[in-house]
Amino acid sequence: MTLEAKRPSGILDHDLNKYFPELLKFESIDKAERSPVYKKIEPKVLEILQAVIREDFSDTPKDQQAEKDFISAAAWNVERGSYLEGIIDQLKTHQDLKEKDLYLLTELDYGMARSGNKFVAREIAKALKLNYAFAPVYICLQKGSGVEADVDGENKQSIHGLAIFSKYPLKNVYSVPLPNGKDKMQGKEKRLGYLRALIADIDHPLGTFRAVTAHLDVHCSRRHRRFQAEIILRHLETLPRLPTVFGGDFNTTTYNAQNATRAILGFWHRVLMGVKNVAKNHYPHPDRKFEKGLFDEFRDYGFEYKQFNEHGAGTLHYDMENAAYNTNLADWVPAWCFPFIFWASRKAGGKFSLRLDWFFGRRIEIAPGSEPKTIGNLTNKDGTPLSDHDAIALDFVLPKS
Repeated sequence: MTLEAKRPSGILDHDLNKYFPELLKFESIDKAERSPVYKKIEPKVLEILQAVIREDFSDTPKDQQAEKDFISAAAWNVERGSYLEGIIDQLKTHQDLKEKDLYLLTELDYGMARSGNKFVAREIAKALKLNYAFAPVYICLQKGSGVEADVDGENKQSIHGLAIFSKYPLKNVYSVPLPNGKDKMQGKEKRLGYLRALIADIDHPLGTFRAVTAHLDVHCSRRHRRFQAEIILRHLETLPRLPTVFGGDFNTTTYNAQNATRAILGFWHRVLMGVKNVAKNHYPHPDRKFEKGLFDEFRDYGFEYKQFNEHGAGTLHYDMENAAYNTNLADWVPAWCFPFIFWASRKAGGKFSLRLDWFFGRRIEIAPGSEPKTIGNLTNKDGTPLSDHDAIALDFVLPKS
């Protein structure tokens, strides 16, 4: 169950940071949650993690006629929102991103040093004049992993989450918790909380539809990602039937990354399959083999995806010569693996593109004459990438009544 609030103050503001040094001593969430220090702060922790923050900044009249005969949507993992001004600029001006009816965004911070201690979701909503709903996912006990650990300043609210934005009213908004695939108190980025799906009904002039966004786990097995998807899909079955668009970061990496050993074994499996073969036929097409179970799960619940996505276009691009990427990878892959990873990657030119971000739909159709898009090269004016993910966009129509 979630607690809906119209303003962030009071719900998301807290003084928990002073307890973080004590919590960081624990190597498992079980031990942390049984500790006296956690018991002391548990009510506030749960209040934050079970909240959904909503504010309405849209100036679109509720009774306005639809501007077009289809609904436009975009989904984007904005990588914390660290380059917020550039993200807002692209959402305002990019031909394939501007003036969407719906945005499904993942990885948004509130009060994290790595993103300037800003409330990223609120800033985007205000700048674009949109209604929004934000669901916290984690309370972060540290600045982050990889290069994030060395950023200047200290965290304030220390919250990370995901959000839905719309020109039109949001109704029946809440989040659904998902079990973590890895103990979030292990490793170099310790956090309290769980991944979540965020659900809202959109009161659009063309008809009411349901929007869902989620960020599935990356440090887990493929089976666990499928299980997370199944939890959301089973929940949707309990709701009144509405046309539904579901977009987000599904982390369809093709890997079992529960730990470094499994990831390394998976890497060598792909080497034996042929590095170029995997880079061409599997990383951009996870539905063909490695992540097929997740896509089958969606089909079993009546969702389609093939018409809603640009197939073969990756949304996350790994460059093995990228210093930041290798710093992040070193947090969970042993150093002795790097020479072998570099050797194999050079066989495919040192770069890989994976399709992690998707739209799924039920009782919707692609808008006539349109095609789903993958939107890359989203950068600041100085050429700095705004996120490690490309955005995806979709125009769709609702069934005729």
